[in-house]
Formats: sequence, structure tokens, C-alpha cells
Amino acid sequence: MGRLTTHVLDTSSGKPAAGLKIELWSIAAKPELVKTAVTNRDGRVDGAVLEGDGFKTGTYELRFHAGAYLLANGVKLDDPAFLDVIPIRFGIANSSQHYHVPLLLSPYGYSTYRGS
Repeated sequence: MGRLTTHVLDTSSGKPAAGLKIELWSIAAKPELVKTAVTNRDGRVDGAVLEGDGFKTGTYELRFHAGAYLLANGVKLDDPAFLDVIPIRFGIANSSQHYHVPLLLSPYGYSTYRGS
């Protein structure tokens, strides 16, 4: 059975991004909030973000609440912040595979990839 996982690394501090809020949305005719989670001290969500019967093919979006995380960790941001909520839209084509969507974050940039 497939599953979706994620983790966030704060490249400006060189540490995992603990306490960062993440939302998972299903993007269909009308976007629907599927789950909300917060990263643990390793920058990961405890368990899978999505798995089991809920893990289906389709288009999804992870929304990383980077601005709130950075402010909570003492980073001085412009008002408004350059990055606030970072949406990463991706497709799940095979519900039997593991999809891992990590985020490498700094106050002025980010990157992602399909991990393992």
C-alpha cells in the first residue's frame, strides 16, 4: 500500500524545521482540506501524511506555513514576508508507491523534489 510522507529542513539554520504547520489539500473540482499536521523535532510529520484507503491517485497540494515558522524562530522578516505559505502541488499517479515530498526552506527561497 502506498503512502505520502514529508519533511522540512531549515537551510538557514542547518536544522530540521520543528513546529512547522503543514496542510494537505486534495485538488479536484473543489479543493478540500484532507489533513493538518505539525512537524516534530526531526522536521517530519509523525507517521504518514496520507496512507491506507485515503491514499488515492489524483492531484494534491502540501501547504507549508513557512512564514509563521520563521517568525516563531526569531527570523526577522519583511512585512509582508517574501515567503509565507508555500504551496507544492503534485500528482499521485500510482497509489501503490511511496511518495515523499521534502521541503528545503530559507527565508528567501525553497526547493523540493520527489524523494524516497
